[in-house]
Amino acid sequence: MAELKEINKKLEEIYHKIKAEIQWEPVGHTPMPEIADLRNWDMKLLQTYKPWYAPFCDLCCFCTYGKCDLTEDRRGACGIDIATQQARFVLLACLMGCSAHASHAGHILEVLIEKHGPDKKINLGTSIELEAPNIRTVLGLKPETLGDLKIAIEYVYKEIAHLLDSTAMGQEGSPLDYESKSLHAGMLDHVGMEVADIAQIVGFNYPTSVADTPLVDLGWNSVDKTKPIICFIGHNPATSTVVVDYLQENNLYDKVELCGICCTALETTRYSARAKVIGPFSRQLFYIRSGIADVIMTDEQCIRTDMPQEATKAGSALIAALDKAMYGLEDASDMPTDEIVKKMVEEKKHFAILDPRKAAEVAVKVAMAIAPQRRKQWLTEQEAQELAKKCSLCGMCETACPNLFDIGKGVSEVAKGNYEVIQELFNYCVGCGKCEEECPRHIPILKIMQVGASKETYKVRAGRGPIMDTEIRTVGAPITLGTIPGVVALVGCSNFPDIRDLAEIVDEFARRKYIVVVSGCTSMAVGMWKDADGKTIYEKYPPAFDAGGVVNVGSCVANSHISGAAIKIANIFAALPLRANYEVMADYVLNRVGAVGIAWGAYSQKAASIATGFNRLGVPVILGPHSSKYRRLYLSRKEEAEWKVMDARKREIVETGEPSPEHLAYVCETKEKAMVMIPKLCIRKNDTPQGRAIKLNHYISLYKKYMGGGLPEDLHLYVRRDADIPLVYKKEVKAYLTQIGWKPKEPVGLPTLIGTYPTKVPVDSVIH
Repeated sequence: MAELKEINKKLEEIYHKIKAEIQWEPVGHTPMPEIADLRNWDMKLLQTYKPWYAPFCDLCCFCTYGKCDLTEDRRGACGIDIATQQARFVLLACLMGCSAHASHAGHILEVLIEKHGPDKKINLGTSIELEAPNIRTVLGLKPETLGDLKIAIEYVYKEIAHLLDSTAMGQEGSPLDYESKSLHAGMLDHVGMEVADIAQIVGFNYPTSVADTPLVDLGWNSVDKTKPIICFIGHNPATSTVVVDYLQENNLYDKVELCGICCTALETTRYSARAKVIGPFSRQLFYIRSGIADVIMTDEQCIRTDMPQEATKAGSALIAALDKAMYGLEDASDMPTDEIVKKMVEEKKHFAILDPRKAAEVAVKVAMAIAPQRRKQWLTEQEAQELAKKCSLCGMCETACPNLFDIGKGVSEVAKGNYEVIQELFNYCVGCGKCEEECPRHIPILKIMQVGASKETYKVRAGRGPIMDTEIRTVGAPITLGTIPGVVALVGCSNFPDIRDLAEIVDEFARRKYIVVVSGCTSMAVGMWKDADGKTIYEKYPPAFDAGGVVNVGSCVANSHISGAAIKIANIFAALPLRANYEVMADYVLNRVGAVGIAWGAYSQKAASIATGFNRLGVPVILGPHSSKYRRLYLSRKEEAEWKVMDARKREIVETGEPSPEHLAYVCETKEKAMVMIPKLCIRKNDTPQGRAIKLNHYISLYKKYMGGGLPEDLHLYVRRDADIPLVYKKEVKAYLTQIGWKPKEPVGLPTLIGTYPTKVPVDSVIH
């Protein structure tokens, strides 16, 4: 009885927070879910998509009982085994990523509530009525004001604390339960990101309910070097937007050049038409060392930790504008503005300034004061050649390079006046600077690379925020039936072996009439490529969320709009109630929405939590080179795994034998392998014969194109009946199927996992 009273008390508190008395939809089964509330759904996923752990480290060094060697079935002093330790590490990575976005959301929300008040209405335009699909689905809350968003972020904070608690010594002892907790953290991340971007759209008047946002200049040469230059680096626009306001208020808008690296750059272009984007995270060190920026303003996330040292070397002034990264600098927030400016100009001092208005004023005044005194250009070719002659081809740079590139050869060719090799290396470089650190002759390798780098100006489309409800109504049926072959979402950081990789992937799939969505640093990377006609991806393809469109939703936090689009398909097209109905939404997406995410290359903990959030929602993610360093994948065993679903119309459990999707988290080391895996992971059990034939056509043709010809060895698993076979490959496929003794099978009319595992959700809830 006491337990029942406690449950009722908890429900009353939740219902009060989510305004359950407002009946826009009945409250579902898991309002504001805690760690265990979606555990059964997670365990069902993990039953098929078993965690695979990379042996990145066999030791546990978490507490002073260790170091503990966990190899050969050993357990640590606390009893932990190696699988559980690896899973704990993954949870910590996801929590770092989730908390980064949640903290960003909380801070920007405080700033905007102070500016507009908590009653500021959320209005995302006439084409968006379903304004917060993640918040509605997870919490059961329909946010109407900025104040309502505080409820959502406070829920995220609470759950993060509980999850972090479980990672302490002497807590969780199951790798599967740690994985369930990682999936929970990933889901929370999408809520936090949604809070952040909705608040920014409303508070900063970003574009919304429009697809055709402006094309923004991108790249090294986009910046006007004749003006004082302020460069923003980070992810939080609370400071960059104030600089724009200050310039406008003081009639200086055309006198100072504004540019940026990483997501703050993207955010600023949503606020100001004059802002430029230099490039993604991988280009950060190159640009800083060029010395072009007069003032560098940092906020939070994806900022080099040696920023004061690098800024000093380049002769740039540095302002740390948020308390997340203060670099040991003196806090000048209470110092008179003129005194700060004087010290920065005359004494070359760097400061932390946590008052946004003061930071903006100082940045502008310092930039205008020091710009005339500074040299703003890359090395000349002659200077680069003279420096390159110091190279002894010792090989230290190659050994230090994470991709083991022959940097010495590139430098030695520059000494001869040949820049082709170094230019190609620049395209592959992740900008870590390790080569320079190890060079015994202190050759400025990155500056030499800059000489050979392309000086072209590219284009990136300004972020547009949520996918419009009107677009979902248009594409919902073709996506779920398979006649639009899939949605390909490219997210994460762009630190991969060749910066052109993702642009080529986008070009391939947009041309094949997939819907392509990009965000964050990836949205910049895909713009740094031109076709034979000199067009970038954004100039070549329309910006609509439709077949053949390429959509930039915005910065990292805008990833929530991609998961939100999947939820919208289930709600708007399939009419499934979403309020606090996470299992229903995830079940629909997994079985019926042909979508796949791509997080390519080495990346931060944020991309780990974003990807894991997509996984819980039923969206598979392809991870690129270096991704196994995050230690865990979600893999099926194809023909060995159980592929049972319930046909909800017949109320029968069916063993389909069809691995769709085959994996939830999978690594591809080359773009060619990714190109083949993408169409396969878009296959869903709900595909119509026409839709399945379209998807298999792409799978076969891409396999032939990138894998050397022939048919995929697992093709028979995806052909249910003759009607599924693409017409162009009919003869070849039928001969193969006859050879292996293939038998036709009936498609599943309404596939669902609900009803195949213990859950409070009735099967009737998925029939619409």
